Amino acid sequence: IFLDIVLPGMSGFDALRDVSFQLGAGHMVLITGHSGAGKTTLVKLIASIERPTSGSLLVNGQNLSSLRASALPYVRRHIGMIFQDQKLLFDRSALDNVMLPLQIAGLSRKETVRRAQAALDKVGLLAREKANPIALSGGEQQRLAIARAVVNRPTILLADEPTANLDSESAADILKLFSDFHRVGVTVVVATH
Repeated sequence: IFLDIVLPGMSGFDALRDVSFQLGAGHMVLITGHSGAGKTTLVKLIASIERPTSGSLLVNGQNLSSLRASALPYVRRHIGMIFQDQKLLFDRSALDNVMLPLQIAGLSRKETVRRAQAALDKVGLLAREKANPIALSGGEQQRLAIARAVVNRPTILLADEPTANLDSESAADILKLFSDFHRVGVTVVVATH
């Protein structure tokens, strides 16, 4: 994975201006800044949730800013995203939440269940696989969101304010998980204040 981001100044409101950096495979980086600094925008640009109005965003030499919309889902299969608000499905079990990306990718039911249970085990939630997210604590919900983000075995893991609203012990557990993924070669980008 090679991220190469160049975003020159844009007209009107500049969410990000004159941003340029490269990030090699297997690196871990923290993006810090005050509220409104553009951290979330940058993470969404890398995930191709938002598109730059100018400049380029290259992942492995592929310019994501010029890709057709139909190609974006295939690019996103290599990117795990943990959102600020987690985007969990509260009418489904923890296992069903984690299985969703694999079902969308078309994996068999047997493989989907196996990999989802492995991801839940990695984040310490295998015993809670049948629980709905509403029955989980804030830290457990965040770990569930991480399990869903990594179940596809992404090469890039993006996390937007992953420790917001967590106590210090839960936050430390979350950061340890990111460190574990980094140690096995996943490129980890964490936006935090």
